[in-house]
Amino acid sequence: MEPVDFLITPRWLLPIAPANVALEGYAVAVTAGRIVAVGPVAQLESRFDARERISRGSHALLPGFVNAHTRASMALMRGLRVHAPVLRWQRETVAPAESIVSPDFVREGTQLAIAEMLRAGITAFSDSYLFPEEAARAAGEARMHAAIGLPISEVASEADSAAHLDRAAQLWDDYRADPWVSLYFAPPAPFAVGDSTLARLRIVADELDARIAMPVHETALEVRDSVSQHGLRPLQRLEKLGLLRPGFTALHLNHIEPADVALAASAGLSVVACPQADLRLGSGSCAVTSLLQAGVPFGFGADSPAASGAFDLLAEARLAALLSSSDLSSADALSAATLGGAIALGLSATCGSIEPGKSADLICIDLATLACESFTSVTDAVLFGATRRQISDVWLGGRAAVSESQLLAFDERELLRLARQWADRVAQGVTP
Repeated sequence: MEPVDFLITPRWLLPIAPANVALEGYAVAVTAGRIVAVGPVAQLESRFDARERISRGSHALLPGFVNAHTRASMALMRGLRVHAPVLRWQRETVAPAESIVSPDFVREGTQLAIAEMLRAGITAFSDSYLFPEEAARAAGEARMHAAIGLPISEVASEADSAAHLDRAAQLWDDYRADPWVSLYFAPPAPFAVGDSTLARLRIVADELDARIAMPVHETALEVRDSVSQHGLRPLQRLEKLGLLRPGFTALHLNHIEPADVALAASAGLSVVACPQADLRLGSGSCAVTSLLQAGVPFGFGADSPAASGAFDLLAEARLAALLSSSDLSSADALSAATLGGAIALGLSATCGSIEPGKSADLICIDLATLACESFTSVTDAVLFGATRRQISDVWLGGRAAVSESQLLAFDERELLRLARQWADRVAQGVTP
């Protein structure tokens, strides 16, 4: 018999891939942080000598959720008033508060966010905010898969813009071989960046084989202004500049027409929808069913927790399904919240499904509750009956981060103290 670290036997297994189904009587074998085998319980018990056996008789076992777009450290800004439209909120409320943002703010805010995400079953995330090196350090220390965005912005001169890209490329070199952290370029929305900067970004990204993720079609105003100024819709302009390709991720993509969907499909890009934040900020919602029908991979992101509130990918997926008027099935919504997000981050070879060879980033959801008991479909019970509070166990690379609803990876009391301190500083606008 082959030795393995542990064998998990849940009531139901939702592997997501290679088949998006719910299986009973199946188990998962894990060793050295990787999934070794998936199969019927009796088969795996006869094949493997497990050092530990974990039985979850009323639970569904899933791959961990992937938060495919967020600004993690902004969890410390949840005390800010939220109002629409999004650009006015960013200009009048967020920008003044960012005067206190520092490396310490991003490091400690990201630590807080990671702890909260783990409690919510999120085992991988993409971050796009200031001081990316601090977010990368926090993710690496937590041994959590993360894609960290390198900010790209329009600056005063061409020389300064080139220097900005050079600094991003240097950080790229620092994390080229990191097993937990990958990097991508994170320019702002197309209306905030000129053609020359975008052209230089394309060259650098091509040279490094780097991914690019940026907000596109987030608001109706953005689309109208692009047509007025460039004679092209934002996606069309990016396509003309050569940015649309596999490895490009469009964030939000709320205001789209059939031609936009066709362009996204032909370019091979991915999409990340942010249902809760976009609705709260009056930005609209992404037509995910149109993307699904066209074969465009998509995931979900919490965006700024200052707008969306709690990190909750289960709630994001549920809202997307509700907005679809039943056109998005619970199975497809859960696939988007896991494998779809991993595809958008370029991590699908590592996580997003329960398959041999992948990282053992796994979660258990306890379905022995009144809200879940009467469902005949397991995926419906998970999506429409369960909440993040029912996530009992989380493993990161085979290491228990949450066990029987207890957070193991962080000291919650210390994080609560830090959160209160920063909340006071944000409210007062005082630099520590």
